[in-house]
Amino acid sequence: MRFSMRYLLPVLIPLIVLLLPASAFPVEGLTVIQQRVIAIFLLAALCWVLEPIPIYATSVVIIVLELLLLSDKGLYLFRLDEGSPQFGELLNYSDIMATFASPIIMLFLGGFFLAMAATKYRLDVNLARVLLKPFGTQPKFVMFGLMMITAVFSMFMSNTATTAMMLSILAPVIALFGPKDPGKIAFALCIPVAANIGGIGTPIGTPPNAIALKYLTGENMITFGEWMFFGVPFVAVLLVFAWGLINAMYPAKQDKIELTIKGTFLKTPKAITVYLTFGLTIMLWLMGSAHGMNSYTVALIPVAIFSLTGIINKEDLKKISWDVLWLVSGGIALGLALDQTGLARLMVHSIPFDQFSPYVVLVGSAVLCLLMANFMSHTATANLLMPIMAALGTSMTSLVPLGGEITLILVVTFAASLGMSLPISTPPNALAHATGHVESNQMARVGAIIGVVGVILSFGMIWLLHMIDHI
Repeated sequence: MRFSMRYLLPVLIPLIVLLLPASAFPVEGLTVIQQRVIAIFLLAALCWVLEPIPIYATSVVIIVLELLLLSDKGLYLFRLDEGSPQFGELLNYSDIMATFASPIIMLFLGGFFLAMAATKYRLDVNLARVLLKPFGTQPKFVMFGLMMITAVFSMFMSNTATTAMMLSILAPVIALFGPKDPGKIAFALCIPVAANIGGIGTPIGTPPNAIALKYLTGENMITFGEWMFFGVPFVAVLLVFAWGLINAMYPAKQDKIELTIKGTFLKTPKAITVYLTFGLTIMLWLMGSAHGMNSYTVALIPVAIFSLTGIINKEDLKKISWDVLWLVSGGIALGLALDQTGLARLMVHSIPFDQFSPYVVLVGSAVLCLLMANFMSHTATANLLMPIMAALGTSMTSLVPLGGEITLILVVTFAASLGMSLPISTPPNALAHATGHVESNQMARVGAIIGVVGVILSFGMIWLLHMIDHI
């Protein structure tokens, strides 16, 4: 029965919403187009939560349904009442299709090319080998070194790829611990925790960050360097807390461990091209717009160089995480529909948020996002919540003294990345759980504490930024 409901609910509920008369909704002035957006939104939410189909497939379905039901080049049958006041405004079909090639998608594509080239020419493993040397042989310090390197890699590489690489480096080390040594749990757990936290540090570190940038435009725009200005200190503080927490909960009994990572930096022309391009791209990102380019334009430089030199060939292209790009584009399309049809604003204005304390709205939004992110994909959570939060941020005047739209979006973005209590919460968690060294309840205890502390820390950090802004 549960199995069939998983498939029936995402179809039945949006269909009922589509067929109901407009008067059935407790929102005044709802148009036919907006009603269709509600149906698509519910379909997306139910498919992303229940997963009757892969979550990237849901994104493609959203874009196709928007083209059929909401666009000016949609099915003729769905445009019969066009022009009547209760029908609403149709979306431009090219705007919907453009979500597949949004600047955010290009930013991620550049990140994927950098990560693939670094892995292919062993830049990541060799950097790990060099950077781990100063941390000695004491388990707690080796673990701190591993967490720091994992977090730094996660800022520029996929969290999943970073976790897979670091766990493979760690496999022989974890085997050295005794069967009852809590250090085994600590080492298996520290990698996904550091990867989840590290992704917060840059706009390309994790999809929720990129989705947030889509809504931080105009005077609220945040550059790559500005994001790192507050993201990296946040990651550093939370990483030290997580390290202390894991050490306190699962202290290693072994006094000494040896990490043996074999390898040397390659000196071939292609490897040197990878090193130089990696350094140049990051430097250009950190310079903001001082050189006249934005981070989206810079992201395509490694794509061009690696394609031109054959560093990334057509076989490598097949390994790109296209599902992540599709997932993000579906969220952008959903946000576009909610925004351009006026539904997000209508929903926000129909609830008297101005009667609530801005602190209640901020905390409530962060808690809701954190809970959702523990049970479903972080990207799907951000995709669902971000357009509503953007509309809420612009309409709530009481939020202005606290930083307005930027504060609300950043708090929700950070909360989306902090959902890491369960093996299903993030791919890094699933990889760590698959090693067999860490149990679900151990992961839940550590993940829940880090999630709550991280959300509190994000409030503190945003308050501090707001104070600096006003000095």
